[in-house]
Amino acid sequence: MKNKNIVTIGGGTGSFTLLSGLKKYPVNISAIVSMADDGGSTGVLRDELGVLPPGDVRQCLVALSDSSDILRKLMNYRFEKGGLSGHNFGNLLLSALEKITGNFSSGVEEAAKILNVKGEVIPVTNDNMRLAIKLKNGKIILGEKELDHNKEIQNIGIEKINLESKVAAYSRALERIKKAKFIIIGPGDLYGSILPNLLVSGISEAIKNSKAKVIYNCNLTNKKGQTSDFAIDDYVSIINKYIGKDRIDFVTFNNKKPAKELIVKYEKIEGKGIIVSFDKNKTRRYKIIQADLLHRIKIKFDDNDAISTTRSFIRHDSERLAKLIIMILELGEYENIIKEII
Repeated sequence: MKNKNIVTIGGGTGSFTLLSGLKKYPVNISAIVSMADDGGSTGVLRDELGVLPPGDVRQCLVALSDSSDILRKLMNYRFEKGGLSGHNFGNLLLSALEKITGNFSSGVEEAAKILNVKGEVIPVTNDNMRLAIKLKNGKIILGEKELDHNKEIQNIGIEKINLESKVAAYSRALERIKKAKFIIIGPGDLYGSILPNLLVSGISEAIKNSKAKVIYNCNLTNKKGQTSDFAIDDYVSIINKYIGKDRIDFVTFNNKKPAKELIVKYEKIEGKGIIVSFDKNKTRRYKIIQADLLHRIKIKFDDNDAISTTRSFIRHDSERLAKLIIMILELGEYENIIKEII
């Protein structure tokens, strides 16, 4: 397993969780991150300074950082008062580095040096990308932040998403996908964190042509208007559709129910049918790897986080998820060893 090239694709809390666990293993990690975020502190900086969204990249940098606890806490520190109220220090740092270096990816590289990052964090594009959400009634709504705030999306539902205008993939992202042994997609919001990456010109084509095995970390819960009553197969089908080919080889799936009080709390926001279903009798091209992947420590949100009410409190456990992925990575090696013994 040593020094296997792994590419992760996603954004937000899902990528943070995945990378926090994976960095403890001897693998080469390249984290490709969505640039569609336009909510909270990230959205304000994007609108006021004309910078690319730093929030998801910051989380990935912190997840892969081997620096001191105080430096990682500093990157996540959110100001409480004054003109900077609600802003995150790490977001400000990345925006400043973008201005100093001349482009966002160069700023990210400098931040990675400061934080002693294991692996690399790669923005999926250096262009300005904006999500265009088409509802089932044909209406178009602009902006990733609308996914969690727009009542029309919740009540009418999403038909598909696209980008407001075409953007090109960052060349390093394409290079890493080409060299990858494994590509890991998710966990994360389907329409907010995963699919936007696949809409960037060149990314889906690179995944289609890659020889890597593709692992999808299935979501723990569904979202109203986006993935209502979804089963595993619905998620896989949509991701493969956006890639343009059936590329998913393995799916990790949580087989333990969250605590009842969490389900009740979640249903008040997202409605019924929040737990992703799984038909054991169905024949599939891909393999489903089941395990207890739930994070069981109560999650505390920052009161100064403008979008804390939209963040999930039912999450993957980073260590359990990473351990399961490493097991999948080693499957082929074990098979070869067994064949040698025989």
